[in-house]
Amino acid sequence: MKFAALFLDGQYRQALVHDDLLHPLPAGTDLFEVLAAKPSEQEVLSRCAAPVTLDEQTLLPPIKASSIRDFMIFEQHVEGSFQGIRDPAVVPEWYDIPTFYFTNPYSLIGPRQPVPVPPGCNLFDFELEVAAIIGTEGRNLPVEEAEKHIAGYSIFNDWSARDIQIHEMRIGLGPAKGKDTSSTLGPYLVTPDELEPYRQGDRFDLTLTASINGTALGKDSLANAAWSFPEMIAYASRGTVVRPGDILGSGTCGSGCLVELWGRNGGERVPPPLAIGDIVTIEVDGLGTLENTVVPGEPVHPVPKARRVS
Repeated sequence: MKFAALFLDGQYRQALVHDDLLHPLPAGTDLFEVLAAKPSEQEVLSRCAAPVTLDEQTLLPPIKASSIRDFMIFEQHVEGSFQGIRDPAVVPEWYDIPTFYFTNPYSLIGPRQPVPVPPGCNLFDFELEVAAIIGTEGRNLPVEEAEKHIAGYSIFNDWSARDIQIHEMRIGLGPAKGKDTSSTLGPYLVTPDELEPYRQGDRFDLTLTASINGTALGKDSLANAAWSFPEMIAYASRGTVVRPGDILGSGTCGSGCLVELWGRNGGERVPPPLAIGDIVTIEVDGLGTLENTVVPGEPVHPVPKARRVS
């Protein structure tokens, strides 16, 4: 099954996608509780309100996120992004753990919604990812139990202010403001059974592609990830809890962002950073297409430099 979200009757409503129509769930429905009961599509349809045409709706993120953990599990991306910056480009520690950072769940936007340039950013970038969405709570999960806690999958675009990110991470923390303004999720939450035709062992062979203004930039497969989503969930839940609505991003796939291409071009910014009016389109087998347009952002309100005490 596929689920989307829209603004209906003054409320955020989730809806089953069926026959190119959106079938809204009753207001106040907990989608994760519905999915935990393992219903058939017909059982879900029987609960829905009158359908509306999919093509005529502005879709919102398919869930309201509880938290967002974004991983970095594609070796090609890591190697290209850090090429010429550090030696070795992929540090030995990267192979030890599927590391992640927490990003802002309140900055989540949907497909076709405008993406503002972060204040003060001159090197704006996108990131082509897939996300797993947690549907049932779990704590300290072993790998073999983790997959059953996934409600579904979606496309994730982790928009990045590269100049701000590079500056702040020299301090030893972050990324923070370099990733804080926007993340796109959608267009659908796709339940795991829909992706079974793409299964390759403990992961899915989904083709991921990206383009800017219709010009193709990168292509990879989710099967090339160094860790599977069950392995990422096991690590994320180590000594803590994952809850319904938690998003786990895969991190950028190979050739799935500009900064990696810049690294492979010896630091030359070709293609150039995203500019106002650029349309970024990313597509993933079985999950759909995300398209967003870059728009002007907000002004920078200066913060003074630190007051030195010595």
